[in-house]
Amino acid sequence: MPVDEINAEHSPDAIRARLQAEPSQSYLRDFIYGAIDGAVTTFAVVASVAATGLSSGVVIILGVANLLADGFSMAAGNFLGTRAEIQSRVRARRNEEMEIEAHPDGEREEIRQIFLAKGLEGDVLERVVEVITSDKKRWIDTMITEEHGLPLHNPSAWKAAGVTYLAFIVVGTIPLVTYLLEYVIPGTVADPFGVAALLTGIAFFIVGTLKSRFVGSSWVAEGFETLSVGALAAGIAYLIGLMLKPLVNGCV
Repeated sequence: MPVDEINAEHSPDAIRARLQAEPSQSYLRDFIYGAIDGAVTTFAVVASVAATGLSSGVVIILGVANLLADGFSMAAGNFLGTRAEIQSRVRARRNEEMEIEAHPDGEREEIRQIFLAKGLEGDVLERVVEVITSDKKRWIDTMITEEHGLPLHNPSAWKAAGVTYLAFIVVGTIPLVTYLLEYVIPGTVADPFGVAALLTGIAFFIVGTLKSRFVGSSWVAEGFETLSVGALAAGIAYLIGLMLKPLVNGCV
């Protein structure tokens, strides 16, 4: 970023506007969470079924079942987890409000101890305590973040679940594309599994590069890390399919 833009972002007016604005919620974590699991689990199904030598129709049936069922399960789990975080913060606020009403001196001492641990002393410490405890909302907000370690804002549980499910479906469909094409137009793809593996590997790498924006690390490293995790999961599934192949052949 150019120096002029950096300086402009750190002007008093820009800083004030940024701090007063409502924090924006990012759902990148939810997208990555759903995308990686969608690609891993669906390709694991594809790999295990392909190793047993079953038909493309079986791959499609199991793959679609995984997309809809496992994707919904992940979305529901993310919804409940995010909602639990919100409920935890609401409960903590309610408890702090009651404690401030019942034991104001003790709660004021907690504020004092919190900022004493941060290195404030003497008149400065007492002034900080006075300013914080003079406003009940500010007082409770401080206790939520400093004592309980909870954020003041949480993402929408519905949006988090929706993004997770959408990413799971979209990216998780990639391993099935060649099988769907081959099923609709037989002979189109000579090696459906090989092409599916290639497309899924590319998807893994792209999702990893997106993850690098969230964690602030090298996009190349994150891309290959995600690709490695996906390849390991697929390899395990493929080996399981090979080991079960005699059993499957005996049942067919």
